[in-house]
Amino acid sequence: MFMFLYVAIVGLKTLKMNTTPSYHISTTDVSGNNGSTYVDEYAELRKSLHIMSLVVYSLAFVLGVLGNGVVIWVTGFKMKKTVNSVWFLNLAVADFLFTAFLPLSVTYAALDFHWPFGKFMCKLNSAINLLNIFASVYMLVVISVDRCVSVVWPIWAQNHRNVRKASCVSLGVWVLALILSTPYFVFRDTGPSYFDEDVINCFNNFAFSDDYETPSVNQLRLLRLQAMTITRFLLGFVVPFTVIVSCYAVIVHRIRRNRTLASHSSRPFKIIVAVITIFFLCWAPFHIMTLIEMVNFLPAYRSLTLNHVTTIGIPISSGLAFLNSCLNPLLYVFMGQDFKDKVRKSILNVLETAFQEEDSGSHTGTQSLDTSQSKEILHNTEV
Repeated sequence: MFMFLYVAIVGLKTLKMNTTPSYHISTTDVSGNNGSTYVDEYAELRKSLHIMSLVVYSLAFVLGVLGNGVVIWVTGFKMKKTVNSVWFLNLAVADFLFTAFLPLSVTYAALDFHWPFGKFMCKLNSAINLLNIFASVYMLVVISVDRCVSVVWPIWAQNHRNVRKASCVSLGVWVLALILSTPYFVFRDTGPSYFDEDVINCFNNFAFSDDYETPSVNQLRLLRLQAMTITRFLLGFVVPFTVIVSCYAVIVHRIRRNRTLASHSSRPFKIIVAVITIFFLCWAPFHIMTLIEMVNFLPAYRSLTLNHVTTIGIPISSGLAFLNSCLNPLLYVFMGQDFKDKVRKSILNVLETAFQEEDSGSHTGTQSLDTSQSKEILHNTEV
């Protein structure tokens, strides 16, 4: 009974901290209405998850900044520009921005979720996080559509696919990601913690109000929470991955019918599939847990079971999501060529091999190109 009283007391207040990790819901005890005391039996688990988050955030920062910094340096300044290098440069920029801001999250967690950086940085940090989510997933959509077009309409792709158009498309992705992440800048706020007035939380203030008692204000808060969570799930995950899976279903079907296409597309195709697979594995749990967390905020569905699930699941899924931004550079290196070549060659050569542009004009045996022309195109891979 006291546990349910605890959840009821904290329920609406945790809306105030809904993007603060959910395992930071209490310290050691919370008093019920009848004077009894609830002892948090998960205190040790919360502490362990807290330490794990600090380690993961720090690791993601170091590996992400270094790895994505190298990718940006190579693809932006050392390689001849190709369509593929433009795609991966923009993907690396999104990941670099995200990991570059991780010290703020590390500090926030290390200070037991006290935000010392002010309201503007609270807003900016949240917006950058969401900008990374949307920019990354829509760059993967663009990459998938690009691969699909190159396979299905190779001659058209050979004539129209170029660096300038790729740069324009990438700019469009950034504009879209900026629009989708703007609400997270608007709604983000700072204020005293429910448990300690001296601790300042960085949280989503969906009602632009400190009133947690008026039913109409709380209803508005819940409606906006639902709208933001569902929109992020649909536009940041479901719709993009539906497009991505559809594109690769078409590609796989075409490759099965053309062995020459399969051999010439092998390396770039594997890298792209690996990047998309890792993105899915890292971000799917996060989106699922945020949906569960949203349901747990609804009075009709609030329960101890969901509270325990989010207590454990949110820190773990958030850690996975953060690690995604430092895994891509490793994929580029270790899938770029075999192990012996990687040992012998410099980072520049490895990444150049990983991002090399296969020619779309060689993707069909039914076009009017003769054998000698096809061979010439295969070796002339720069766009």
